Amino acid sequence: QVQLVESGGGLVQAGGSLRLSCVASGRTASTYAMGWFRQAPGKEREFAAGISWSGGSTDYADSVKGRLTISRDNAKNTVYLQMNMLKPEDTAVYYCAQSSRLLISTKHTEYIYWGQGTQVTVSS
Repeated sequence: QVQLVESGGGLVQAGGSLRLSCVASGRTASTYAMGWFRQAPGKEREFAAGISWSGGSTDYADSVKGRLTISRDNAKNTVYLQMNMLKPEDTAVYYCAQSSRLLISTKHTEYIYWGQGTQVTVSS
């Protein structure tokens, strides 16, 4: 079993920044790809960013490219999501997830462990 705990969410004005963290415990997650998904009220959960097991490859949803950056520190079992130039439409609960694969997937069905989520609210 792997436990994922997110932190770093909060309320920020449009144009501001936040840095989310996700710490993994239990069986190591360092050999699997990790992802950040988000879910806004009344909408389906969507892929935001993903990173391969080594950190050598990343992928982003078109809506966040150039503004969000995913990274990982396997020595600390931690994945980060740096969020810059935030917009009101970025408001959502952000979830960290561990994939069942080494390489990035945008499909939430290929992620087997999930954190409890952290709320990000961007005011206009």
